[in-house]
Amino acid sequence: MSADQNIADIIIIGGGLAGLSASIHLRKFGYHVILVEKQAYPRHKVCGEYVSNEVLPYLNFLGINVFSEGAKRIDKFEMTTVRNKRISSTLPLGGFGMSRYKLDALLAEKAKEMGVELLLESVASVEFSEELFTVSTKNDHKLRSRIVIGAFGKRSNLDVRMKREFIQEKSPYLAVKRHVKGAFPDDVVALHHFEGGYCGVSKVENDAINLCYITNYKSFKTYGYIERFEKEVLFKNHALRHIFESTDSLFEEPLTISQISFETKKAVENHLLMCGDSAGMIHPLCGNGMGMAFRSAQIASELIIAYLQEKITTRKQLELRYQKQWNRAFRSRLNTGHTVAALFRSHSLANRMMWILQKFPQLLPKIIKQTHGQPMKTP
Repeated sequence: MSADQNIADIIIIGGGLAGLSASIHLRKFGYHVILVEKQAYPRHKVCGEYVSNEVLPYLNFLGINVFSEGAKRIDKFEMTTVRNKRISSTLPLGGFGMSRYKLDALLAEKAKEMGVELLLESVASVEFSEELFTVSTKNDHKLRSRIVIGAFGKRSNLDVRMKREFIQEKSPYLAVKRHVKGAFPDDVVALHHFEGGYCGVSKVENDAINLCYITNYKSFKTYGYIERFEKEVLFKNHALRHIFESTDSLFEEPLTISQISFETKKAVENHLLMCGDSAGMIHPLCGNGMGMAFRSAQIASELIIAYLQEKITTRKQLELRYQKQWNRAFRSRLNTGHTVAALFRSHSLANRMMWILQKFPQLLPKIIKQTHGQPMKTP
C-alpha cells in the first residue's frame, strides 16, 4: 500500500495459531502483513494440545512439519465417566499432540522468516473510517490498513471495547492445565469425565503429558484451591487419580484461565474478520479448537487475497462471504459440541450415553466426525 512502515496490506491482532498461520499464508502471496501480539514467544497456554490431522495439508502449505519437531502421532481415543465406565475407539482421521509452547513458536519463527512484521505490543483501540482501519497500540503506535483480522483469542479487552454481545454475560467456566512426566501411551487422547467437568490427556513433544481440564467455577470455588479440588473431585474418576498420582509435574504452578465463553460470537464484528477463538469456541471435549483456528485462518486469508486482487469487489461481499463460509465450516461442529457438552454436564445422561456407546461402539467415530472436518485443501 505504501512505503510507510505503519501502513500495511493486512493487520492481524493476536499471534496465536489463527493469527500466525494467516500471517504466513498472506505473506506467501507477497502482502505486507503486520501482526500485533502482546506476549513474546515461546510461552505456554491453557489448551488441550491435540490437533486433528485435517490440518496437515495446510501446515505443509505453510512450511511447517510438526513430526520433525517431535509431535506425537495419535490415532486412538479413550473416554471414562465418574462411575468409571470406559469406552475406546479409533480416531477417524487421527491427529497429533504438540504443545502450544512449541507450535506457536514454530509458526512465529516461520512468520518472521517469511517477512511478517511482528510487533510485540498490546492493542488499545481499533477504529474504522472511510474504508481504512486505524489500530492504536498502548505504546502510541498508529497502524493503518484496509483489512484487519481479529485473532485475539477467547476473551480480550478489545471484546469489551467493541461491546461484543458474548462479553456482556459472565461465563461460569474455568480451565486448568499442567504438563507432567510419567507413563502414558503416545498414540492415545483420553477424555475423563468428573463431576462438573472433564479432563483431556495426551502426549506432546519431549514425552510430556498434557493434562487440561475444564470445570464450572461455582463447583471449583467450593474447594478453595486447585489441589484440594483435584483430590476431592477429579480423583473420584479412577483413571484421573492414577494419572495424577503416578506422574510428576513439570510446571511449578498449573496454568489457569477463567471466564471461558461458549456463547455464540459473530465471525465479522465492526468490519474485522474474526478467526480462531475470537470467532467462536467449540467445547474442549470435542478436541478440535486448534483445527478450527487453522481452518478459519485459511478461509479468511483466501477471501482477503481475492478482495485485494479485486476478484471480490466490495467489503460487504467480503464480509458476507466470510460469514457464510465460516458458518458452513463450523456451525454444525459447534452445535454438535454444545449437544455433547450438555449431555456430559448431567451424570445420569453421561452414563446413559456411555451405555449406548458401549452397546453400539460404531456410533462413537460418527460423533467424532461430526466435530471434525475433512483434510484441508490447499492452493
